[in-house]
Order: sequence, then C-alpha cells, then structure tokens
Amino acid sequence: MIGSQFGNVVIVVWREGVEALLIVGILNAWLRNNDASGIGRRYLWAGAATGLLLAIGFGTTIALSSTTIPVTSREIYEAIATLLAAGLIVHMVSWMRGQGRLLRDELEAALRQETSTASWWGVFTLAALAIAREGAETILFLLGALSASESASPAEPVLGGIAGVGLALATYALLQLGSWIVTWRLFFRVTEVMMLLLAASLLMSGVDTLSKLGLLPSTARLWDSSATLSDHGPIGALVAGLTGYRSQPTLLELGFYAAYWICVVLLLRKTTAPEQVVVAENRAEIQR
Repeated sequence: MIGSQFGNVVIVVWREGVEALLIVGILNAWLRNNDASGIGRRYLWAGAATGLLLAIGFGTTIALSSTTIPVTSREIYEAIATLLAAGLIVHMVSWMRGQGRLLRDELEAALRQETSTASWWGVFTLAALAIAREGAETILFLLGALSASESASPAEPVLGGIAGVGLALATYALLQLGSWIVTWRLFFRVTEVMMLLLAASLLMSGVDTLSKLGLLPSTARLWDSSATLSDHGPIGALVAGLTGYRSQPTLLELGFYAAYWICVVLLLRKTTAPEQVVVAENRAEIQR
C-alpha cells in the first residue's frame, strides 16, 4: 500500500522541481527577449542538462558510499542524514522567504553582464550550478526522508519521484497561465507549510532513532491517543510520516517537537514574507 514514504518523496520532488523550473524559466525568458541570435539559450539548455547530470552523479556517489558503512553504524548514519535533511528544509524555506523576491533581479543582472561580454559560458555555468544545487538539495532531502521511513518497498520512492516530477510540470504550467485560483504566492505558501511539516517528521524520526540507540535519554510517555489515531495504522502512519505525529509521545519527543516549531516561527519572523509572486506576477509572466 502507498504510504508516507511515497507522500514524502512527492512533496520534496514537487517543490524542488517547481523551483528548478522557475529558475530555468526566468533565464530562458530573459534570453528569449534579449538574445536574438539564440546562442545564449543553447548554452542555457546545455548548462541545465549538465547540472542535472552533476546532481545524478552526486546522488550516485552518496548511494554507493552509504553501502560501505558498517551495519552497526548505519542507523547512526541514517539518523544524522534525517536530521540534516530536516535542517536543510528549514534553511531552504527561510532562504526562499528572504531572497525569493530578489531571485529574478539577481538572475537577470548576471545575464546582462554575461550578454554584454558575449560570455555564453557564464550562462552555461549559471544554469548548471542552479540546477545542480536544486538537484543536490532534492537528493539530500530524499535521503533523509527515505532513511526515516520504515517501508521496505522499493516501488514507493520510484513512484513518488515520477509523481513529483509530473506534478511539478503540471503546477508550473498552471502557474504560467496566471490563474487567479492558483498563484505563485499560494503555491509557495502551501508547499512551505508542507515542507515544514515534513521537516518536523524527519526531526522526530531522527530523535526516535537516537533514543533507541541510547544516544538520547529515555523519558516517560505523556499520553496515549492510539484508540483515536494510532501512528502504526494505515492512516496514522501516513499522518505520522508527513507531520511527525506520535500517538504515544514521550517528554523528550514533545520537547523536541515544540522547540522545533518555536525555532521555525522565530526564524521565519526574521525573514521577509514570501514574495515569489513578485517574480512571477508583477514583473513579467515567465514563459518557456
């Protein structure tokens, strides 16, 4: 049965996929209007393809290196990967809140400089680094999400990745239409909440693993809501995998969960409210 692992993969690939498409769309739209020769766009797509290959190479290296870790240390490795992924998600959301509104201006300024000097390799490098960064983030997030999952089904991450890519393409196409129902602002707000909930789930999984290994102190359970929604049942496991819900939380788990949300609120208050809509709606509609 499709479970939380599938949902986690879909969320990560969906969000990161749209961000990658947004970056490529901005670069392509600017070159389309300012490079009559079309040379810049060829370098752009070559750079995007190279960035994708770099991300795949990075993921392959991580996958192969993880298999060489001794069995006794693998659980610690997975716990660290899970906690690292949670931290990266929070950092990414915070960065997009504070810098997303400047994304188009920064990219276009870099393009103007490269175009004025006819340095198309600069365009190539810009695209390659942007796509490689998004791909590397996706791989690290997925590594943490899959490490936190108890599912042994190899089909879930594959199906989730395919669904995430398809959803990203469909979302980007829909947002390009300038719909009043689904806007860039709405998309980033909704996925921001989903990603922060996923980070909370990864945090709780990492804490659980470290507690089982005896690296964190054992504390008493505070309550039992299993009769209402068990985190081991079909629905409860899905909710737990997507939000970090625990039907029998310990004092340590509740403390980490509460501290996480307090830190997230304080961090996001220091950044500008999501302004990605400025990039896509107030300046020019991004077209591929």
